[in-house]
Amino acid sequence: MISIFSISAVLFAYLFGSIPTAVWLGQAFYGVDVREYGSGNAGATNTFRVLGKKAGIAVMIIDIAKGYTATNLAYFIGLSVTGPQHTSQFVNYQLALGVTAVMGHLFPIFAGFRGGKGVATLFGMILAVNFPAAMFCVLVFVVVLLATKYVSLGSICAGFTFPLSTIFILQSTIRSEVLYGMCVCILILITHQKNLERLLKGKESKVYLFKKKAS
Repeated sequence: MISIFSISAVLFAYLFGSIPTAVWLGQAFYGVDVREYGSGNAGATNTFRVLGKKAGIAVMIIDIAKGYTATNLAYFIGLSVTGPQHTSQFVNYQLALGVTAVMGHLFPIFAGFRGGKGVATLFGMILAVNFPAAMFCVLVFVVVLLATKYVSLGSICAGFTFPLSTIFILQSTIRSEVLYGMCVCILILITHQKNLERLLKGKESKVYLFKKKAS
């Protein structure tokens, strides 16, 4: 059922996702467009790389909040449209809104449709839809990052953790959630294609959280 509330929610979800956090923060406080440096992506990882930890953390938190907020717009559509909370129909609306926000992050109208890879926004979406699965993703991401120093590899592994934990550990019965998890894997692989190539060639940049790389 389509209503003015559901149409408005989709529009707001895209606009939330389109907020180019890395671009606006970089330009406002550092006079830098992060898309012109590093990997060229307007995301948290490249912000860490170009502007440092403080800016990177700020961008990551806001980008996660974008996905979380957009996904939870489902609560404002109305139960007459979405059905009861935590049912398959309600989750479908959450997923639709979350995906819209991710598309906004990838192709932001406020930044010439040149966005980031959407990992943080994806995580915000997962956080809203399935909190336990999101925690499994965080655990895997942190372990892989600490072990390898590769943010991209941590993101890829975390992306695959979502459907696996949803199916085998949490045993979700909502088909759309499982299908979305599989789509997450595909999207992660597509957006990290260049990272995978650099990883295979041993040329991917490492991130040192607690100490600087020895010269």
